[in-house]
Amino acid sequence: MTAVTTDRQDERLRQSEGLRGALSDVVERARGGDLGVIPVVVGLIVIWSVFQALNPIFLSSANLVNLTLESAAVGVIALGIVCVLLVGQIDLSVGSVSGLSGAVLAVLFVGQGLPVWVAIAASVLMGAVIGWVYGQLFNRFGVPSFVITLAGLLAFLGFQLYVLGTKGSINLPFDSGLVNFAQLDFVPAWLSYTFAVIAAGWLFAGGYLHARQRRKAGLSARSTTTLVVRSVALLAVLAFVVWYLGQTRGVGWMFVFFVALVLIMHYLLSRTKWGRSVYAVGGNVEAARRAGINVRAVYTSVFVLCSTFAAVGGILAAARLAAANQSSGAGDVNLNAIAAAVIGGTSLFGGRGTAFGALLGIIVIQSISSGLTLLNLDSSIRFVVTGAVLLLAVIVDSVSRRSRTSHGRA
Repeated sequence: MTAVTTDRQDERLRQSEGLRGALSDVVERARGGDLGVIPVVVGLIVIWSVFQALNPIFLSSANLVNLTLESAAVGVIALGIVCVLLVGQIDLSVGSVSGLSGAVLAVLFVGQGLPVWVAIAASVLMGAVIGWVYGQLFNRFGVPSFVITLAGLLAFLGFQLYVLGTKGSINLPFDSGLVNFAQLDFVPAWLSYTFAVIAAGWLFAGGYLHARQRRKAGLSARSTTTLVVRSVALLAVLAFVVWYLGQTRGVGWMFVFFVALVLIMHYLLSRTKWGRSVYAVGGNVEAARRAGINVRAVYTSVFVLCSTFAAVGGILAAARLAAANQSSGAGDVNLNAIAAAVIGGTSLFGGRGTAFGALLGIIVIQSISSGLTLLNLDSSIRFVVTGAVLLLAVIVDSVSRRSRTSHGRA
């Protein structure tokens, strides 16, 4: 009788590891409220279909190349927002920090004549210090992150105006490597395809090692066939993207840099002790504290990462514009970064989200902006549409969170 039961368990385990089991797992998680990136992907398909129907230029290779380049700077800032949202906090000052970073870069590089790498390092270090100060104010004095970063928004905007001085604008040399990196440098076709192969191989290797660890622990895991199909599908998609963008200029190095940061943060969040601590603190801070997690260190680390990414995004934005001025980091930069993180699936309640949310979210935001620009519509409509998409994303997050809660009680 025991042998029969064991055989049935082994059979169920094999079924759960196949392609059918993987699809069933996705459906089951969706029913439980864990929708993952499904709403974002569906929304992106709808947005692209509508704009392509209204203007055939939207999905042209030239426009998509511009879309990727325009997404990088704010996307990097959104990546930092993902970090603070995962622990249930917020940073409202990322726009001002990015603008101040661009101003510091321009003053040191152009005004003081320092090497560009020194100016970049100083700007990034400034962002890290700002995040560390936020962490100390939050941990030691208990000031809400909303208040701390709102004060930072105003203060660093003032510092930005002071640093730029009476000129109000500083142009970066067009022949500098930094400007070329943001505007003119594109990955060679052969190297782009190589990156696609490496990404597919990395996905398979990571999945295979993870599956082997789960099987050693007696847990169900994805079958090798499922891992191969998933990797081949990724390779096909990336190869098509590289080929299609290559019809004009190809894949920009700045966008590759952004994607590289996303991959690094994905690894840190999903494969390291620090990443597990971030999700634990976001899920239940008291339980995380009782489990021995240094909650204060986690809060400080995410604030530092958020401000650092804001500084990097400010550098990329200045390089893309070839200038730093009083409007750098202002306008809708702050709100777009936060909206991109939320639209990408990061929960405002903490504990749920991925680094890829910043990538998907900013593509949605930039797609809306690009599509409305091609239709020659007023910017006011862009704000309305972006706000509606953001509200819809929060509603989906709230509903799925309620579904997970009720599903867990059941």
